[in-house]
Amino acid sequence: MATDKKREIVENALAKSNGILRLEPAWVARDFLPPGRRLGLKDEEYDAGERGWISERWIGSTTKADNRIGPPDEGLSYIALEGDERITLREAAEVAGPAILGEEYAKTHKGLGRLAKIYDFAARIPYHLHQRKEDAALVGRNPKEEAYYFPEDVDLGPHPETFFGVHPSIVEQKKYEVLLPYLVDWKNDLILRHSRAYLLVPGEGFHLPSGALHAPGTALTIELQEDSDVFAMLQALVAGKIISKDLLYKDVRAEDRQKRGERAVLDHVNWEVSGDPYFYENRHTSPQPVQEAEQAGGAEHWIYYNTTKFSGKRLVVKPGQRFTSVDNGVYNILVWRGRGSYDGHQVEAGNFGFDELLVSHAKATQPLIVENTGSEDLMIFKFFGPDINLDVPMIPEYRPG
Repeated sequence: MATDKKREIVENALAKSNGILRLEPAWVARDFLPPGRRLGLKDEEYDAGERGWISERWIGSTTKADNRIGPPDEGLSYIALEGDERITLREAAEVAGPAILGEEYAKTHKGLGRLAKIYDFAARIPYHLHQRKEDAALVGRNPKEEAYYFPEDVDLGPHPETFFGVHPSIVEQKKYEVLLPYLVDWKNDLILRHSRAYLLVPGEGFHLPSGALHAPGTALTIELQEDSDVFAMLQALVAGKIISKDLLYKDVRAEDRQKRGERAVLDHVNWEVSGDPYFYENRHTSPQPVQEAEQAGGAEHWIYYNTTKFSGKRLVVKPGQRFTSVDNGVYNILVWRGRGSYDGHQVEAGNFGFDELLVSHAKATQPLIVENTGSEDLMIFKFFGPDINLDVPMIPEYRPG
């Protein structure tokens, strides 16, 4: 389809829906871990054959999943359009950037620049890192800073704790190569003995800069991150099986792998964050009230913060009540609980096709009404891209003494 035709379709859809686009869910398979089966699909729908299992749902996504096997559009969200046209949100942002992002924002940002997802695994994710800007650039990719929120009223799975970083003494004494034998031997999960686990508490989360080592636990997680799918897996034995060592080198330059071997991956570690003795104090995120948004009908809290690379809020509207929403720029939403209307658009949690919206800049920056038409709280998550909320809360660095 020609670019001009795509732009016309997107702009017509925005005009017809008063600046809000309804989105279809994007399902992503992974082949190195079994699914937690908490995404609301039918039991048989989790099996994706040679691709593995449906273990993630990407929300308002302009990011392609970087899987070994999969369709060319895996991970990309589609706009729900009338008729037979099929246009991804990424295409829409490319051809109609000013209409979606706003004229000024589109001058300095090529797209939405963030990825929201739900990940759902029955086993702990292997100990891994996501490359920093300078390392990701070597393979033509974006870095991946990320943040987590653990929703309430969902089963936590068998291992509701996440390993973050390494024991501080490793960094203090610069004994980085203590991890090297596990990468060379590639036969067990004992690399985790050099890390520390933190309990995952529903209603709370963590913020994690790129390059930091981590092994996420089995709590259902709603993640917000930079626009990227880079990683390096450092743990061989996962859920009772040895995963491919190719995942260690997935986003490492071939010449670096040839020259440095397994040490090339250790070069990608953000040792300062990984060895922070006060990691919890500096990275744990509990909901922070959005003071200026306090209303009788509901309330908003920051749940993704401590960075301007992305940010996010949790909006709760009481049964039978309304909430007036005004924000700084374009965002997308996921309806997590309840039902109601979002500026007149019917929304309902768990009803695929009615639980995701993209709110354009022009609509987001003007008052819009969110109404709860159900008998339980209407809970909605808002996801923002880089530089939209420059006033987002920052955690004061904790360094005693």
